[in-house]
Amino acid sequence: MFELLMIVCFGISWPFNVVKSYRTRSTKGKSVVFLAAIFIGYIFGIINKLLTNPNYVLYAYVFNLIFVGIDLVLYAINARAERVGKAGAGEGLQAR
Repeated sequence: MFELLMIVCFGISWPFNVVKSYRTRSTKGKSVVFLAAIFIGYIFGIINKLLTNPNYVLYAYVFNLIFVGIDLVLYAINARAERVGKAGAGEGLQAR
């Protein structure tokens, strides 16, 4: 029960994080290394649950993994858009 509560507490923030990433279309304040570490951690948690004690907590791990994965994808999309935007802005300045 306490493991589930821990995972739920961690997981409460992920949907809000994804919405913020989507709305702002920015990587500001985000760390891809942090997101990747959390993603990998959830994978290990899922493997542990599958090997030792598969129960309802597994669903919380999967839920969190999905949202962290979505946030990682949004990070990549937003980082690319930021790079393209900066390159485009730089070209516009040089043309003047």
